[in-house]
Amino acid sequence: MTPKQPARRSLQTRLALAYAAGIYAAGVLVVLFVAVPLASVQATTPKGHPSSSAITETGPGIGLPQLLAGSAVALVILIPVALALGWFVAGRFLRPLRAITATAQIISAGNLHQRLGLGEPGDELTELGHILDDLFARLQASFDAQRHFIANASHELRTPLAGLRTLLEVALADPDADADALRAACQEALALGGHQERLVQALLALATSERGVTRWDALDLAHVVEGVLASRRDRATEAGIDLTEHLTPAMTAGDPRLIESLVANLIDNAVRHNHLGGHVHVTVRTSGTQVALTVTNSGPVIPDDQIQRLFQPFQKLAPDRHGRDGYGLGLAIVNAVTQAHHAILTTSARPEGGLSITVWFAHGSHPHHP
Repeated sequence: MTPKQPARRSLQTRLALAYAAGIYAAGVLVVLFVAVPLASVQATTPKGHPSSSAITETGPGIGLPQLLAGSAVALVILIPVALALGWFVAGRFLRPLRAITATAQIISAGNLHQRLGLGEPGDELTELGHILDDLFARLQASFDAQRHFIANASHELRTPLAGLRTLLEVALADPDADADALRAACQEALALGGHQERLVQALLALATSERGVTRWDALDLAHVVEGVLASRRDRATEAGIDLTEHLTPAMTAGDPRLIESLVANLIDNAVRHNHLGGHVHVTVRTSGTQVALTVTNSGPVIPDDQIQRLFQPFQKLAPDRHGRDGYGLGLAIVNAVTQAHHAILTTSARPEGGLSITVWFAHGSHPHHP
C-alpha cells in the first residue's frame, strides 16, 4: 500500500509566507539599524531670554525601554499586515498561472481550439501563455492533419481491397467459369495486390521520412542522382519523355536511402505527370555553401495557389486520378525528406506547363543538423 503523502502547501501560501517574511525582516532591520540608534541621541532644546544669545541645554532623548516597547508593538501589528500583503501580492502574481492551469485542464485532443488569451501586460508568465497558445495551435493543426491523413489512407487502402473482394466473388459465383476466366481473375487480383503493395510501400517511405535522419553520411549528390536516372530511363522512354541531366560533383551529408527516395520521387513525379513528347531535365550544382538539386518537367499548367497543396499527403492535381497516376504521396515524401535534412524546398509553376522543383542541401561532407 502506498503511504499517504503529507499535504503540501499551495504555491500561493508559500509565496505569501516568503513575501511576509521579507516584509517582516525589513521591519526588524528598520528597528535595529534606525530606531535603536535614535534612542542614544540627546534632544537639544533652546534656553534663555528671547533677546539674549541662544543658550542650549541638552537633555535625555527617547528612552530605550519606551522605544523597544513601541517597536515590539509595531512588529506584532506588522505580522498580520505582512501576511495579508504577501497573500495579495502572491495572488496577483499567480493569476496568469491559474488561467494557464485551468485552460490546460480543459484542452484535450478533441478540444484543441481553446486558447489562454492572457493579453497584456507583458511579463514572463504572459509570454509563456503566448508560447503555449502557439503550441496549442500547432498541435491542433497536427491533429487535424493526422485525422485527414488517416481518413485518406483508409480510403486508399479500402478501395483495392473492395475491388479484390468483388473480383473474387464474381469469379466464384460463376458456375460456368473456365480456366481462362479464372486465370484472368487471378491476373486482375495480382494487379490489385500490386497496387496495394505499392501504396503500403509509399506509406512506409513517408513514415520513415517523417521520423527524421538517424544517420549522416557523406555522399555525392550527383552520384545518387545518376543511379536513380539509370533505373528510370526505360520507363521515361516508354512514356515518350525526354530525360536529360547536367550533373556536377556536389558533396553533402545525410541519409543515403532517404535522399535516394527524394530523388526517385521527384523524377517519378516529373515523368508521371507529363505528356507525350515532354521532357524532364535534372541538374545538380554547387552554389556557395549549398548544393542544389533541380528537377524541371513539362506537363499540365498548374495554378500557383495549388502548388503547396500538392506537397500534402494524398493530394493530386486532378481529383479523379487513379492508382496508375500515383497515390498523391510522392511530393509529400519529398517534403518530409527535405525537412528531415534541414534543407530548403522551392517550387515554381512554369507558364508553359509543368513544375520546377529545387532542393537546397548544405554543402560539405559533415552533418549539418542542430
